[in-house]
Amino acid sequence: MTVSNRGLRRVCAAIVFSIAVMFPATISAHGPDPRLGGTLWAPNQDIAWTYRSGQVPPSWMTPAIEAAAAGSNASRASRAATLSRIAGAGSLIAYGEPTGCSSLGIACFSRSGAPTSFAMWFRANGWAFDWGRLAWCQGPGGFVNGCFDVENVALDEFGHVQILGHHVSHSDQRDYLDAVVQTVSRARPNAGWNAHVYGRCDVARLQLEYDRLTASSLFSTCLAIPTATTLSASPTSIRAGESIRFTATLRTTTSSANRALSGDPIAGRTVTLQRRPIGSTVWTAIATMPATTAGSYAVTVSPTATYDWRATFRPGAEGLVGSSSAVVRVAVSWCSSSPCPTRTSNAAARTGTEP
Repeated sequence: MTVSNRGLRRVCAAIVFSIAVMFPATISAHGPDPRLGGTLWAPNQDIAWTYRSGQVPPSWMTPAIEAAAAGSNASRASRAATLSRIAGAGSLIAYGEPTGCSSLGIACFSRSGAPTSFAMWFRANGWAFDWGRLAWCQGPGGFVNGCFDVENVALDEFGHVQILGHHVSHSDQRDYLDAVVQTVSRARPNAGWNAHVYGRCDVARLQLEYDRLTASSLFSTCLAIPTATTLSASPTSIRAGESIRFTATLRTTTSSANRALSGDPIAGRTVTLQRRPIGSTVWTAIATMPATTAGSYAVTVSPTATYDWRATFRPGAEGLVGSSSAVVRVAVSWCSSSPCPTRTSNAAARTGTEP
């Protein structure tokens, strides 16, 4: 067994997935949690659970377990499953022996019943390990140094139930607080011992597997999802004084690496319309394009000369990579008498100069 910062490594014997699946070499430190094997829950599926008859946790433990379920619901930031305690449910949470845990586990789970059910077990307060006796912070001994927080450990297990593997942290553990689902649980008072919401790298994996809640939801900062911006103009040739309707789209790139986030429309962001004179390399921001439908942005302008145009997206504090559209040229002709030259043959429309 491994003890680190008085944290106990949780080894879940009830899980049939191999260590190679739980800790793939291709997952780099400080990235999204690895994905466990097995079946995903349906998007936003509500999983009903209850306590196992004959192994109902003590009254001092149940509020913390239920708070952890609520914390999972509130902090999932994705279409991952929600959790509801309902009498007679098929998913069972148990306290004490027998458990599905290995000899090292203070708590463990099984998601082999997904997408229908799961199971979870907690070791009894005072259980004797070779390093000492287990103390739950909510238990009779109270919140003393060396105890393990039930709510934190339960949230970790609920994260496994969702699909999360143990976060692959840096060797010095400087990114430990980026995830609740960790190989080693920290005991009070070590940093992270009482984390009650998913960390950003927990959320990153949940978003990759289940997608975000809405088109305007933020992307976890543990991600770096590329985006694609497009721009179109209607019409692309006008006389001075007429108007152009520019329409932009903003989406994530279509890629298997983006998993459930592939091709997602991105709403509620700032998309900027820029222009440059013909032959110039300097772009000038002209307008912020208001959102229309999910992932679409539009604005109407009345240019007085021929310009190149593009739409740009620069993300704020979220896990997206900025992008710019391809260049769109809009020709503007000047005409003070009638009849005017046709737009397609007017040299001024091609050069941007007045006749």
